Amino acid sequence: MSPPAIRSSCARRRRPSGAAATPAALLRRARAAARRAYCPYSGYAVGAALLARDGRVFGGCNVENASYGLTICAERNALAAAVAAGCRAFAALAVAGGRGRAPALPCGACLQALAEFCPPDFPIHTAPLRGRGGHTFALRELLPRRFQLPENPA
Repeated sequence: MSPPAIRSSCARRRRPSGAAATPAALLRRARAAARRAYCPYSGYAVGAALLARDGRVFGGCNVENASYGLTICAERNALAAAVAAGCRAFAALAVAGGRGRAPALPCGACLQALAEFCPPDFPIHTAPLRGRGGHTFALRELLPRRFQLPENPA
């Protein structure tokens, strides 16, 4: 028996519009999310803003744990919030974090999680928490060899 399908309102409109769709606006949202990060062990706050195709923006911040392996990254928190809201179609991601002028980049686990829902040309905007700088990457640039199961694994 297959699991019930989840209807997604995110796939209705193909392209987001409005101010939330700009990289600068997404990075502002990511920086705001980083201010809510729980990072008492590393002091390394990261925020993410995931833009759905329907225009909604889902935020996430990193949440550390004394057992470091249980730490959850900002990008996966944003993705989990979106999926929990029934959304599975995304237009862009912004990530803000790091120290100094170097922006934070998504880790391999976050990139693989994004690859489950996003095409190889999916844009990922990065920036430091403060100041200027940053870069936009395609998902394929940061994860050139993503893991995929065969079409018919059975």
